[in-house]
Amino acid sequence: MASLMFPAILIERNEAGQTASTTGLDEARLPGGDVGVEVESSTLNYKDALAITGRSPVVRAFPMVPGIDFAGVVTESTHARWRRGDRVVLNGWGVGERHWGGLAGRARVDGDWLVPLPAAFTAKQAMAIGTAGYTASLCVDALLDHGVRPDRGEVLVTGATGGVGSIAIALLAKAGFEVAASTGKTSESAYLRGLGAATVLERAALAEPGRPLQKERWTGVVDTVGSGTLANACAQTRYGGAVAACGLAQGMDFPATVAPFILRGVSLLGIDSVMAPHPRRTAAWERLARDLDPRVLDDIAEEIALADAIAMADDLLEGKVRGRVVVDVNR
Repeated sequence: MASLMFPAILIERNEAGQTASTTGLDEARLPGGDVGVEVESSTLNYKDALAITGRSPVVRAFPMVPGIDFAGVVTESTHARWRRGDRVVLNGWGVGERHWGGLAGRARVDGDWLVPLPAAFTAKQAMAIGTAGYTASLCVDALLDHGVRPDRGEVLVTGATGGVGSIAIALLAKAGFEVAASTGKTSESAYLRGLGAATVLERAALAEPGRPLQKERWTGVVDTVGSGTLANACAQTRYGGAVAACGLAQGMDFPATVAPFILRGVSLLGIDSVMAPHPRRTAAWERLARDLDPRVLDDIAEEIALADAIAMADDLLEGKVRGRVVVDVNR
């Protein structure tokens, strides 16, 4: 019986360097795993763009199919949780870095990495959410679990026009919060207000060095930026508030002091989406299914063909992309 061929982006490396191309692959080449999936939709994330362009050593093994997200249908399974025909989503777990990922027509993975695709979403909509939206939901869950509540004041979302920021705004607004959106793209104010932001701030106000303690404003923060922005956000967080940190668009450094933590009782909550345990993932997707209006995704996401993903990677890294990029792996 002939093996199935499927389209994929394949990253290869030799003495001359790294290349990425769209090609056809034989299903027999898929890596080990107890669940096979026919991928219906994937995404192009920041980490995928780094992998494709080689600008950062994201890929840990070659050859590699990138794509840290996918949604599709189980085609084969020896895993107790999954059966043929089940609709599933995958985010993270080193897929697209150490294990072949979702920018392909087929995948084979560990069944423990999968969660059910909520009935509220199509595969395309789930990928409009992707790791970015799932991370945003983890951030909102963490703030609420910490006791952050709408009646205590404003919440801040940094990097607001990005995938995490966009969905964080929508989820926080749905939860009843007054949301302030920080962005370098103030021309996108109408877009951010449409998601639920009450206030739009120019990011420069938070990006420049500031005092260790500043005027209290935020009861909670979702920060996707890191560096000086994260330091200022902590310095402006109200007594007993919390900051959920999940990104490093400005940098990995954290030029802050302990003052907000020991004088105001501010909590810094680290949010990891890659290795988060299954119950936390499921809860995050349940919040998305319950609180995110699928119509919002039409404004957040742009769909491209698999063949266009390589060229789009450079645009994403250069900040030319708003919201989410969904990839139709079958065209």
